[in-house]
Amino acid sequence: MHYVYVLSCADGTLYTGYTTDVARRVAEHDAGEGAKYTRGRTPVDLVHVESFESKSAAMSREYAIKQLSRTEKERLVESSPAPEME
Repeated sequence: MHYVYVLSCADGTLYTGYTTDVARRVAEHDAGEGAKYTRGRTPVDLVHVESFESKSAAMSREYAIKQLSRTEKERLVESSPAPEME
């Protein structure tokens, strides 16, 4: 499976990424080993996850989410159930 996830960073910003292992990737972000963007913004909280059968579908969705405004991302997070790490 392929996943697109949204993190809430300690500074209140939102970060969107792609992974095949959500729990590992969130742990990497928290340890300062994730994306450069999140390194100074820990701890992070997982606030949204979507799963996909193909990498291309997940990458397309990641791009689409990144194009959303802050308000639209907040609506997406609020409308989704609490994410579970797999």
